[in-house]
Amino acid sequence: MKKYFYVFVFFFCVSIFTRTVNGYELYAADPITVGNSTVTSNASIAMSSSDYLVTAGDIYTLAFAVNGNVVSYAIPVDASYRIRVANITTINVAGNTFLRLKQRVEELVTQNYPMSGVQFALTSPAAFKVVVDGEVKETAIKQAWALSRLSDVIAGTLTDYASTRDIVITDENGKKSTYDIFKASRFGDLSQNPYVRPGDRVTVARMNRKVTVRGAVERPGTYELLEGENLKCLVEYYGGGLTARADTNRMELSRASDHTDPAGEILYLNGTAIASDYALVCYDTLNIPTYAELKPVMFIEGALSSATGTSLDASTRIPVVFETGENYGTLVRRNKDRFSPTADMKNAYILRGGKPIPIDINQMLYDASYYGNEIVQPNDTLIIPFRQYFVSVAGAVARPGRYPYIPDRTWEYYIGLAGGFVNEKNSGKAITIRDMKGKKMRKTDPITPETTITASANSFTYYFGLYAPVITTVLSAVSTTVTILIATKNMR
Repeated sequence: MKKYFYVFVFFFCVSIFTRTVNGYELYAADPITVGNSTVTSNASIAMSSSDYLVTAGDIYTLAFAVNGNVVSYAIPVDASYRIRVANITTINVAGNTFLRLKQRVEELVTQNYPMSGVQFALTSPAAFKVVVDGEVKETAIKQAWALSRLSDVIAGTLTDYASTRDIVITDENGKKSTYDIFKASRFGDLSQNPYVRPGDRVTVARMNRKVTVRGAVERPGTYELLEGENLKCLVEYYGGGLTARADTNRMELSRASDHTDPAGEILYLNGTAIASDYALVCYDTLNIPTYAELKPVMFIEGALSSATGTSLDASTRIPVVFETGENYGTLVRRNKDRFSPTADMKNAYILRGGKPIPIDINQMLYDASYYGNEIVQPNDTLIIPFRQYFVSVAGAVARPGRYPYIPDRTWEYYIGLAGGFVNEKNSGKAITIRDMKGKKMRKTDPITPETTITASANSFTYYFGLYAPVITTVLSAVSTTVTILIATKNMR
């Protein structure tokens, strides 16, 4: 029983062991900036990773019980990678993972102190510096830890001309290894995206060719090609292959520049270009269309929700692709979100060959049992009239124009919309109101749709100012003439 009591005391002591050792708090997590991100060098993450390598700067904690007393040691790892295991021995831990080191240390202690309940843990993971140079914005010294990968330390440092296919890591012993980040990110080959180590120098090479593929491939994007890789490789390997409806007979290759035409050119390729592995140059852009782009087109025009412009009665015209044999019932339901709230569905019609064909859109949209038999034809135009009515305001107002009709509003409301009377021209709020048929209305009559309100220019001062110069000139001329006649008469 005494033996079990000692073991219990030992584990209790270990569980509350959080004091500071050599300036480090056990199980502390230190923030480290890697690339553009801040990560945490967390001891728990390190100990849960089977590939965490023992690193110079790590601090470990060894604890065990001897004759009922808890003994603990802080074990730092320096650049020699040789550590002292209690008072037992010194071992070389270079190249060991944490799990391997833990196994070795606990075996050594158990051999010397049986039933000691030995515990070995990582207290504080090391942080170190890595130099990044080559085709980067500027040579940088990046902070990292033993679980930082190559992609982490180069993030945010590359120029537009940097290669991700040719990156060299030179370790502290001078050994050089080349890596391809593309293979790691695309295929999950983490051997091409290794963990960095203390003393590493990362050198990024300049890319040779970057090309872009767009359109009907599974993975459109910009890719860096290796030597010997061309159109076939771009489409099938990088682009992931053609999609089901790819039209390889209408491919367009935009070439930024070449020795014959520095301004660039567009080359039209067909399927044989893929089979023959057509040669590509840097900054080429390949566009592969689909057969869907060859579908017939009709047009919808009028009161559509996508209408632009400042006028409230602005109309718009949009092309709509449809399937051969599609009827108007299907097409209208598929495009119902395009119709404006002001659309007059009841009076819509199809314009085909200059002739109107009436069509009941309301029935198509709201009658589930309705099946239209009118087939959509190429270049048809479906006209959607406006249901919105307007009132016209003209004459001596600040902003003559057409304004939306709102029921139960007086003439004064529409004069207000037009900016009010121009007082220099209009006096006494003199107006003329006529309905859509031209019949004159009184001010007290309800304003109806398509009414025209005209503010009269009846101001005396306005007309006086307008004609006074003419009258003055005429009177002056008459006065001068009379004076001459009298003077002539007196001379006789």
